Amino acid sequence: MVASTQTLELGTMGMGLLAGLALFLFGIEQMTDALKVLAGERMKALLARLTTNRFKAVFAGAFVTSVIQSSSVTTVLLVGFISAGLLSLEQAIGVIMGSNIGTTVTAQIIAFKVTHYAPLLIAIGFALLFLSRNERLTHYGNMIMGLGLVFFGMQMMSGATEPLRDYPPFVDLLTHLENPLTAITLSAVFTAIIQSSSATTGVIIVLASQGLITLELGIALVLGANIGTCITALLAAIGKPREAVKASVAHVLFNVVGVLIWWPLIAWLAVAVREISPAHPNLSGTARLAAETPRQIANAHTIFNVANTLLLIGFTVPMAALVDRLVPKLKAESEQEGRLQYLKQITEHTPALALDIVRMEVARLGGLAVAMLRSAFEPVISGDSVAVQRLRDRDDEIDRLHGELVKAVGRLSQENLTDQQSRQLHQYMAAANYFEGIGDLIETSLCEIGKERNRHQVKISDETRSLLSSIHQRVTWTVEESLHAVANRKRQHAENVIAAKAEIATLADGAEAHLLKRLTADQPRRTQTFRIETDLIEGYRRLYYFARRIAKVIEEGDELENVAPKEEADVAPPPNGDST
Repeated sequence: MVASTQTLELGTMGMGLLAGLALFLFGIEQMTDALKVLAGERMKALLARLTTNRFKAVFAGAFVTSVIQSSSVTTVLLVGFISAGLLSLEQAIGVIMGSNIGTTVTAQIIAFKVTHYAPLLIAIGFALLFLSRNERLTHYGNMIMGLGLVFFGMQMMSGATEPLRDYPPFVDLLTHLENPLTAITLSAVFTAIIQSSSATTGVIIVLASQGLITLELGIALVLGANIGTCITALLAAIGKPREAVKASVAHVLFNVVGVLIWWPLIAWLAVAVREISPAHPNLSGTARLAAETPRQIANAHTIFNVANTLLLIGFTVPMAALVDRLVPKLKAESEQEGRLQYLKQITEHTPALALDIVRMEVARLGGLAVAMLRSAFEPVISGDSVAVQRLRDRDDEIDRLHGELVKAVGRLSQENLTDQQSRQLHQYMAAANYFEGIGDLIETSLCEIGKERNRHQVKISDETRSLLSSIHQRVTWTVEESLHAVANRKRQHAENVIAAKAEIATLADGAEAHLLKRLTADQPRRTQTFRIETDLIEGYRRLYYFARRIAKVIEEGDELENVAPKEEADVAPPPNGDST
């Protein structure tokens, strides 16, 4: 009878602990999602500005992670910046170091005994969420209610674990965990399973608040959580672009090296933490452990991450070189031009970063279209059937990338976007459709003209060829400028395209006037030649129309920089995209 009662109590405790953990995790996720929307754009801009050297990068990583409350979101931001060439891996490692410091803010917050405020926070958050019609206020409601759920989950876990103080089997289990290696391993596995180091830290502090674990054991468990969280990130990077894998490997390397440094020094760290943390000498035994250990564990977590950063920040360059060697470039990765490179898991990103990633993919799509147009003139003019077929094949790559982009953007449109973000998404997608239209036009119009030129053995005079080449070069320039308008978000590029309308019309009208004069020339197949040449001019007019539409769409964007372009890196076209 005693056994059944004991089993029933264990079942009740287990349910209470799991329910509390579920509420804690849900609260963290809800709070993070709200903060991503409220602060994601500003945090992204901050990361871009404050990563010019490793020390600023550490500060940026710590600040962004402490605000967004998610080191994984910071890592995702890094992947996007590295992929776009905005950050080197050395700078990214500095941000990763800082993000580890930022995660300690969560531990410091939950170490305060503020769980009795949980119902009030939930009520305030609920009121803002369901009673307010203001979009930002609803996000603040989500954030406050999420924080309340975190504290309420902590309260449930604390209540559920309180009877374990006097439960002999649990006391025996903790005795076995006094071996640091066992504790580190168990904590790493637990963190990898629940995919949240904050939740693991929360459970550790709950156990400490009941006087169930010593400071030394708590420190070992925190070290394990630091390994477990980066293992999760590494597993999530499998199948992602090389930049994502490199960022995750750098995270693993930094955390594992840090744990190896501090593992033999756990006892020393415990002594140091006791010296700087509040003490309660008026208490004794379990009561004193319960009062002192939660804050001591939170402080140990902070010291561990700050000290690791100070010790290893001078080694970011060799660490980046090692990571580069550990993550080889796959041949298949460089061959998949028609596949998405950055938009692998669009729904996991912050909306602000997701929009930047969409822009990067649209720029890749535009790069394919520009490369196709650059190489179109000679095959079309010469009528070389093999070259024309190669040109047509390029449109297949554009169509594949466009199709994947449409699907990914469809998923993103279901996310919690602001009105401004929705408008930007629409603008980028419109630009993508026009770039895809350029590829289709080259395939269905220019390539057909090349085939017809070959079929009828039409010869184009040197003078006509020169005029057509001038139109080709100028139209190609406008498409390139429209691509720069998308890639660099500079208004001047869009204005250049729109201003070229009169020049393109003059070139096309002049070429057509020249062809009309030659229509009366005594030359075989003169009518067929005239039709092919005028069709080609009309094709270039339509290509300029697409470039102009892209420029118009981007010019209407909300966040273009209204400055003249500086020396900007060209958006690299794919291989074999030589200009003619």
